[in-house]
Amino acid sequence: MAFQDTDNSAPNAMETSAAKHNYRLDGADQRPVLVVLHQETSTPGRVGQVLEQHGVRLDIRRPVMGDPLPETLEGHRGAVVFGGPPSANDTDAHLVREVDWMDVPLREEKPFLGICLGAQMLAKHLGASVGPHPEGLAEVGYYPLRPTTEGRLLMPHWPGMVYQWHREGFELPSGARRLAEGDWYPNQAFSYGKAAYGVQFHAELTLAMMHRWTTRGHERLNLAGAQGRRQHFDGRAIYDAPVRRWLEEFLARIFGEPKNS
Repeated sequence: MAFQDTDNSAPNAMETSAAKHNYRLDGADQRPVLVVLHQETSTPGRVGQVLEQHGVRLDIRRPVMGDPLPETLEGHRGAVVFGGPPSANDTDAHLVREVDWMDVPLREEKPFLGICLGAQMLAKHLGASVGPHPEGLAEVGYYPLRPTTEGRLLMPHWPGMVYQWHREGFELPSGARRLAEGDWYPNQAFSYGKAAYGVQFHAELTLAMMHRWTTRGHERLNLAGAQGRRQHFDGRAIYDAPVRRWLEEFLARIFGEPKNS
């Protein structure tokens, strides 16, 4: 299933890209970022921490609890749709409405980030299929990530290993650009249009979230391809620093402004 990226562009192109895409994230735009969560107890994790540390306000909504999603994002800086236990293929009314709602940020070309389920919902909205691995493999733990040429041109620094917690993936939507790929689930990050992004992995994970997920969701650790609980914590100690660096740069790229502007 893996898609190999064999385009070895000149290093100068990457250096030019890194210099060009140097972004700052601050609270100059006082509109909040819309945060969509899928459980009563869910939090925006490190995404929320990074945004708030840079002065960005959050407007947290939980459609599963009856919170409405805005008809326009004119009053928001952008939106982040997080992961959760549901499938993008579920037919619960609030999930169907949420997939349909993604027309709002796309139509208005507002900054948008979908994480795991949020990325799968975005792919589904764009007409791509969402489903399990053909061999039933799940990614639960740390797995390799490879940026494509498009990804390296967008962002100079990508982590080599990222935290995963999923057993479904998505096809690349028509018109989207693949930014990063993996071994079992080839579509790990993509962009669409001017301002929409989806990532399959969980850079937002905090240490407290890892404790909670591996305890309350311990049955996921027995899925084919999943890693044992000890591997999750060992992996975090080894791989987390580059993930955090990437997340801060990625959020600045999506919700910030170029430093030379």
